[in-house]
Amino acid sequence: MSEAGTNGSSDQGATDQDSPATGDRVYFKQLLSGRDFARGDMMARQMVNFVYLIGDRETGEAVVVDPAYAVNDLVDMVEADGMRLTGVLGTHFHPDHLGGQMAGFSLEGIGALLSKVQVPIHVQSDEVPWVERTTGVGPSDLVGHDSGDVLRVGQVDIEMIHTPGHTPGSQCFLVDGRLVAGDTLFLEGCGRTDFPGSDPLAMYESIHTRLARIPDDAILFPGHLYSQDPFQSMGETRRWNYVFRPRTPQEWMAMFGN
Repeated sequence: MSEAGTNGSSDQGATDQDSPATGDRVYFKQLLSGRDFARGDMMARQMVNFVYLIGDRETGEAVVVDPAYAVNDLVDMVEADGMRLTGVLGTHFHPDHLGGQMAGFSLEGIGALLSKVQVPIHVQSDEVPWVERTTGVGPSDLVGHDSGDVLRVGQVDIEMIHTPGHTPGSQCFLVDGRLVAGDTLFLEGCGRTDFPGSDPLAMYESIHTRLARIPDDAILFPGHLYSQDPFQSMGETRRWNYVFRPRTPQEWMAMFGN
């Protein structure tokens, strides 16, 4: 349920980066579905979703962003790294990110995860009813957030930025010089705005205004591998991504209006 793009492949395995600001305290992994986990799952390989693990190496706390397809694999990876899962962050409600029915397939997600470990699911407030309908997870397990809320994982702060457009409650996460963008922004293109709950003008506002304060040296980590590289700087993205060509809402709608 994302923008169709080039389903590129990469020989690079799971990306595990030390934090540029705080040495090796920040635990951060980028995992590609069908390669780093859910190996052999046809849908996982086709959809090329990224899942992210973020945490504090000193306290051992970690959260997972957009767990889908094979949640046991993800929990096992966290535990193998000597970490413990304390929460889930959802960028948006689509089944390839949080689980549910899609294209005749039932995709594992937060429902299956909660049967293994009881942790809060952090989503944007506008997304709560959509997550409930799509995943079957009840409101008692969901924590709704406003833009600007900060989730502290150990001593690592994760800022939530509401970026509607792809869905009403799409959100990005800013952590230690990294922007985990879900389907709001890819290295090439952005999330589709012709799905239920989508809004092309809201997407323009999200990309050109709400994310405008993200510095050029921040690293963009998207929700799918729709480009040759799995991540790049915001400066390079602003330079080359065609979604930054329109300068007004009118120009945007001429390109992306549905």
